[in-house]
Amino acid sequence: MVSQHGILLAAGLISDHFGPLVAKVCDCLLRHGALQLTEIVRRLKLPQGQVKNSLLVLIQHNCVQAFSSPRGDRTITLYLAIFDNVLHRLRFSKFISVIRADIPESETLIEGLLQNGRLTFDQLVGRTISKVPEGTIRPAREEIRMNFNKLVYARYVERCPKAEPYFNPQEDEQSTAARRRVPKTAEEVLSLEQKVVNTATLSDPERFSEIPYGMEDASKTNDCPHNAVAGAKRKHGAFEIDEELNSTIAENEVLWRVNFEKFIFCLKKKFCADRKKPKLKVGTHPIWESFFEANLTDKDTNSVTSSTNGILEKLGQKEGTAAMTIGDIKPVLLDLQCTTSDGEEFTFDLRKMVEACRNEEIESLVKKKYGQEAFTIFRLLVTQGCAVETDQIIDTTILDKQIVHSTLYKLWNDGYIDTEKIASAAGTGYAQFFVWRAKNTFREQFIDNLYHAALNLRQMVNYIAELLLEGSKDETKLRNRKNILILALTRHDDSLMLFHDF
Repeated sequence: MVSQHGILLAAGLISDHFGPLVAKVCDCLLRHGALQLTEIVRRLKLPQGQVKNSLLVLIQHNCVQAFSSPRGDRTITLYLAIFDNVLHRLRFSKFISVIRADIPESETLIEGLLQNGRLTFDQLVGRTISKVPEGTIRPAREEIRMNFNKLVYARYVERCPKAEPYFNPQEDEQSTAARRRVPKTAEEVLSLEQKVVNTATLSDPERFSEIPYGMEDASKTNDCPHNAVAGAKRKHGAFEIDEELNSTIAENEVLWRVNFEKFIFCLKKKFCADRKKPKLKVGTHPIWESFFEANLTDKDTNSVTSSTNGILEKLGQKEGTAAMTIGDIKPVLLDLQCTTSDGEEFTFDLRKMVEACRNEEIESLVKKKYGQEAFTIFRLLVTQGCAVETDQIIDTTILDKQIVHSTLYKLWNDGYIDTEKIASAAGTGYAQFFVWRAKNTFREQFIDNLYHAALNLRQMVNYIAELLLEGSKDETKLRNRKNILILALTRHDDSLMLFHDF
């Protein structure tokens, strides 16, 4: 369930991009879950036509998913807000930076999909050509197709999910009950939003099926670095007609959108790589960077796996590291906590890194807010992961008894830790004693505070934008303040991604 400030932030982002009416519909869905069109109209007391148009806008921009579900003896259509996709609107500039570094020739295509949500390839071609300045050579359709297929091949772009998949919550509950004999750690608990999204998602071969090349284009794909794409081979006889038909359908009828999962994984890798850099030894930076650049697969979003040959290839492209050997890189990778089973491929666990970074962020907040003593106690409770007696905390932290008691009370009062009274055994001299543990919900509280801070920053940016429209005398000063706030919001979003997306 999304927190209060998370809903306000999401509704504010939609209001900035599409207006207050669309934001009301989004807010309603985020607060009440999946609803029918008539239920949204009844709750908001708006004309059905306006609500319907708002839903179409949200679906077009991947913020709402429609699905069919049984109700009694009939099937109804429900609409569900996708909170994650709304939040991704904060980081469009970061997505473009990823493409600019990886496939710069395809940047205009990604911009088109980010701005318009869902487009056919034909619409993307028209938009790309219209963006070319006058007097500049316009790209050929075949060149645009080649650049587009690079994005699909790298999984930055995907075919849109099913428009209205069928999902029965009762059947899903029955299948879950049948799997209860499986240990809880082996099965991830999915929300309704995640289940509906998974139901709507196409299979990988269909989801990332590229636009086939026609006969006249096949020879030109030899210059493409991803010339292993489907349809690049020459067809003969009756297959030429099928290939041409498939290409026409893929260009004019199939809707495409940005694959947010891929971009978040790229940002996750960058975050973990950058977070580790200050702790690296002198001369190991190029090896660490090459390790991430040589990642073999994007299917596992919780780890990075690279081969030694791939790392050496990337090092050969960097200045001053071309002479490095396997003997040079293996000790460095092992020192950086990478694991290997055969000495040929090394794996780095992103999940452990993210977990450590999350703990550091919260501990840093506790230290700033309550001081070094609170930081020491809170870290102990988080590390132990279980209830710890007061006297054990005093003995372990070597802090004054009064300081420990007052600090524990502050942390408990602000919802960071929980306490429990335990009856003492006979002969101890105490009737009862207290045990303390880090609260299970302290992260949810921390995330809500992050949403609140992002909401405040966004409102301040909008307020300054309004002052600029009114024509203030201190226009230069206001613009500088606005740029500083936008930069602060961009950096703050890194923390949001750490706790919510990574």
